[in-house]
Amino acid sequence: MEVKICLLVAVFGIFSISAQVQTIEEKVQGLADLTARSPIVKFNLDKWKTYVRSQPRNYSMVVMFTALSSSVNCPICRPAYEEFLIAANSHRYTSSESDKKKVYFGIVDYEDAPQIFQQMNLNTAPILYHFGAKLGAKKKPEQMDFQRQGFDADAIGKFVTDQTEVHIRILRPPNYTAPVVIILLAGLVLGLLYLKRNSLDFLFNRTTWGVVCLAITFIFMSGQMWNHIRGPPFMISNPNTKEASFIHGSTQFQLVAETYIVAALYCVITVGFICINEAADVSNNDKNKQNKSKGLFAQFNLHPNTLAIIGLVAICVFFSFLLSVFRSKYRGYPYSFLFS
Repeated sequence: MEVKICLLVAVFGIFSISAQVQTIEEKVQGLADLTARSPIVKFNLDKWKTYVRSQPRNYSMVVMFTALSSSVNCPICRPAYEEFLIAANSHRYTSSESDKKKVYFGIVDYEDAPQIFQQMNLNTAPILYHFGAKLGAKKKPEQMDFQRQGFDADAIGKFVTDQTEVHIRILRPPNYTAPVVIILLAGLVLGLLYLKRNSLDFLFNRTTWGVVCLAITFIFMSGQMWNHIRGPPFMISNPNTKEASFIHGSTQFQLVAETYIVAALYCVITVGFICINEAADVSNNDKNKQNKSKGLFAQFNLHPNTLAIIGLVAICVFFSFLLSVFRSKYRGYPYSFLFS
């Protein structure tokens, strides 16, 4: 009698466990319901166990671990999440129906599910993992290297393609800020020209036009247009050491402070070349006995040799700094000058 009771209990337990385990079709339908309104599944502990860490599963999960709460000091989490959302939306609207069922995007917020962070032994954010279809509960998923690849939507899409062979065409929402600013700036310039219509001699000043052309060149060379398109943070801090970083260590991403630094370095190097050029002009004027120089630095009354030395030192020192910035982003670049 006792043996029969034990067998009945065992059989009942097996049936109850099998009833709790969802089939692949039920999981896919559940994910379809969860992604009907939002392309990103927001995981709690139960959903995490059901859709990510349990088998059977014939789909991949791309999950970002982040901390979006204002109480958690994570300046990079918000921009990384926005890029992740762009990648998920692009997958939703550009991928075929079959590809949509192969890859799903999810997010784990530390404030909502700290237990999942503990299970994954994570103490930093943001982190992006790919959980393959055949990945077991105890195996480590593939992690995206933000330091090397960056965390913009294009880099995330490439990571997903490399891991799942599902190609995602990134679609970004239109940004009307730049056209509005250009229209307002053009209106301001036209208004000033109208007010100064009786004295437009400054339009024929070569120095003014030279400064304007150089300013435009510095803006484009430093990457300011990339900032307007991508909207990166001003700077980032290391979550472990809390050390501020003004230059991103990846070729796929940059910071706002980084563009200012690069623009300033280009500016000083250009001033150095102008100093050398002006020194040559002053020397030629002295040889031709023209005491009155109309050069850019004529009001400083510097000796031509002094001006040339200032320009040469500025070029060598600040070009070395610029090369160091380049080396910090392009790992393994073999050349340096003055500074490593």
